[in-house]
Amino acid sequence: MKKVSRREMLCAMAAGTTVALLPSYLAAEQKAKRPNIVFILADDLGYGGLGCYGQKKIKTPCIDRMAAEGIRFTRAYAGSTVCAPSRCALMTGLHTGHCRIRGNHSLVRRDALALLPDDVTVAETLQKAGYRTALIGKWGLGEIGSSGAPRNKGFDEFFGYTDQGEAHNYYPEWLWRNEEKEPLPGNVLEMPRVSKERTTYSHDLFTKEALSFLGRQNGEKPFFLYLAYTLPHANNEATRVREHGMEVPDEGSYAGEDWPPAQRSHAAMISRLDRDVGRVLDLLRERGLAENTLVFFASDNGPHKEGGADPAFFEDSGPFRGFKRDMYEGGIRVPAIAWWPGVISPGQVSDHCWAFWDFPVTASSLAGVEAPSGDGISLLPLLTGKGHQETHEVFYWEFHEGGCRQAVRFGEWKAVKPGKGEKLELYRVEEDPGEENNCAGLYPEKVKEALTYLRRERSESEDFPRR
Repeated sequence: MKKVSRREMLCAMAAGTTVALLPSYLAAEQKAKRPNIVFILADDLGYGGLGCYGQKKIKTPCIDRMAAEGIRFTRAYAGSTVCAPSRCALMTGLHTGHCRIRGNHSLVRRDALALLPDDVTVAETLQKAGYRTALIGKWGLGEIGSSGAPRNKGFDEFFGYTDQGEAHNYYPEWLWRNEEKEPLPGNVLEMPRVSKERTTYSHDLFTKEALSFLGRQNGEKPFFLYLAYTLPHANNEATRVREHGMEVPDEGSYAGEDWPPAQRSHAAMISRLDRDVGRVLDLLRERGLAENTLVFFASDNGPHKEGGADPAFFEDSGPFRGFKRDMYEGGIRVPAIAWWPGVISPGQVSDHCWAFWDFPVTASSLAGVEAPSGDGISLLPLLTGKGHQETHEVFYWEFHEGGCRQAVRFGEWKAVKPGKGEKLELYRVEEDPGEENNCAGLYPEKVKEALTYLRRERSESEDFPRR
């Protein structure tokens, strides 16, 4: 794979040729009518969780239609195998060998889970470019009052959770609206903290807020909406007082299925997510915004095995090995779809390899502004079908829970370092997508190459040391 030259891209931008990075028909109208951008992120939705990715039991007609009308990616990668670092890569354009937050927990200090002032997010870039920006849902990159709070990182509006632990409770007593706590009607204060009497489901509020935000856009300014849903993440705290932690108001069309209760609820969570993605796309169509709006849909990592959920029951990982917290494909390869009527030709299935850190560069290119230096490559040529699409030489991940684990993909090869002191595993991931055959002993030169990448792609971090 050919490595993109960031130096050349940045030099071109500095020379005032940013508009030339856009396809010609977009460049002509770039200043007058820059595209809107929406990124919808699911939480712990596996590669095999959607009908368009082979799911047989769970109904996802709206997202399936989105895929049929746009591009469905088969080699899209999350930023990490868990929430916080994956979202950090998505927002900053840096992979987990370079970004600030490299795990859900730091062994050094708790406030390590906050972006600092010099961590530039895609929202900051777009906000400075004149976009109206909103974050609705789960943040996880800085509490209110910290440098990483949403409105300190480029969002004009924020409604949702800042703390990841709080985000897993679907019936919270309150949510943040900007810097103020907004009590939720129907979610009474009582013990146990998770109670069946609570009636206000946070996911439904996020959809309501997203539709309200979109309904207020009048075309005078382009907008960026980051809709970070929490479905279908488990609420493990709920398992203390309930049979399982797959928290949803009702089981919907799955109530009559002869499945374990946790699996019925898990399916209902995904179908509820699907319904509301459809509502967002429908509103864009109704308001005449669809043809000037690029919408991404993806998941932050592979499927979880928490709260009673069983990834094997629905084959949530698709054909891949592993799930959330694994560095194998099941933990990091995710469903991803791009939708832009009139620009993206419908019915496409792309095997182009890309990762979350490509999104900020892509968004900056759309806005016609310089992207901060990072690890990403713009996907505009791929999305529009115009121009040459550059590719990555390597993809790198690291994960810090129970020690530093690493993975690197280069060409057809994928290497996994399970932990410090453990032997590196090597897979020909194209012909062995399930990573069943460790061929490290057969290709010592590829092992050596992989070790070179593992060293090269990692910068040291005081908060996430390699232990």
